[in-house]
Amino acid sequence: MFFIKRNLPQWERALRITIGLGMVWAVWAGLTMGIVSWIAGATAATMLLTAFVGFCPACALAGRRYLEK
Repeated sequence: MFFIKRNLPQWERALRITIGLGMVWAVWAGLTMGIVSWIAGATAATMLLTAFVGFCPACALAGRRYLEK
């Protein structure tokens, strides 16, 4: 079985969910147009996915580790 170690603390996961949902709302409300909507939607999806999984590949590439207590 494939196991990924979490590298995001709880506060950052909550922040990513909040910002991701805000971006989804901005796209849905029509506050963005054209290619910006697609970029914002993709960014929001990435933020929400990494928040729910608890693992960020970009943070792992940068060498970030989170030690759970």
